[in-house]
Amino acid sequence: MESRPVTLPEVPYDATSVRPDWKDLPLRVREAISRRLGSPVIAARSAGGGFTRAFAALLTTEAGSSAFVKAAPMREPTSQWYAREAAITSALPSEIRAARPLWTLSEGGWFVLALDPIDGHIPPLPWSAAHLEAALDAWSEAARALTGVRTDGLPELSEILRHEMSWWQLIESGHEPMPSTALTTIAPSHLSQLATLERTLPDLAAGTGVCHGDLRVDNVMIDGSGAAWLCDWTWPCAGAQWYDTVTLLISAYASGHDTDAYIQKWDPPPGGVDGALAALAGYWLVRAADGPSSASPASRQHQRFSGTQALAWLSARQGWT
Repeated sequence: MESRPVTLPEVPYDATSVRPDWKDLPLRVREAISRRLGSPVIAARSAGGGFTRAFAALLTTEAGSSAFVKAAPMREPTSQWYAREAAITSALPSEIRAARPLWTLSEGGWFVLALDPIDGHIPPLPWSAAHLEAALDAWSEAARALTGVRTDGLPELSEILRHEMSWWQLIESGHEPMPSTALTTIAPSHLSQLATLERTLPDLAAGTGVCHGDLRVDNVMIDGSGAAWLCDWTWPCAGAQWYDTVTLLISAYASGHDTDAYIQKWDPPPGGVDGALAALAGYWLVRAADGPSSASPASRQHQRFSGTQALAWLSARQGWT
């Protein structure tokens, strides 16, 4: 493979979060968490990754026990996401390396989720070959375990793509403007091809497997043994599992890896990978052009980085210049 420059995001993925500290939680909530942990909390290490402004930290108690705790006011959507994560992770097959919920509680208008602590770290970019292969192995094992699992109640990936990730088609039809973030890319000169690829994707990505739904570098943890764990199971859906592999590999493409070789092991249908890259590029570049985010200030740069790298990988596959 011809070498190419490595591209890194402006903000490392382990430093994107803007979160309240332990002392910022209401006293009543802190006391309730300490009671459930069985001992007063003496240390709290905030999670550096992620884009919500909710509390997420590894808590250590006076007795020496620990838990990874997330908390959000019930008036905020994040609390519903945490409740969904608790339900989903408790139902995951045992073969999947993911933190399981220890308990949940509601106190003082807050929802709290405690998960098994994982002694690990987000893989730094550029991806090392060892970390990337560990992440892909973990997802491969998870995908196998989730094959044949009932998908009742899960949204269909094909419908998500059709209704939420059709931005090039909207731009081509004149219903949306070309986002400012795409003006200096190949998108304006290849809009028709992007829209066509995007249009064919939903049928190609339909399936009965369970997808993670948000598989990216900052939702992976590498433990002390070098094994990967998959985090933040909040958005699972029913569809073709190779699609999640594409989303994970976009940051690997930016890191200079031969992502085409990796994705072919998943046997995607002809046109599937290109359709996924087109749809993801459109979604991220449109979002990146929005105004300031109410989430982490790093969210827009994440979207811009991801969108431009998806488009770069697609351009390389298509031979676009």
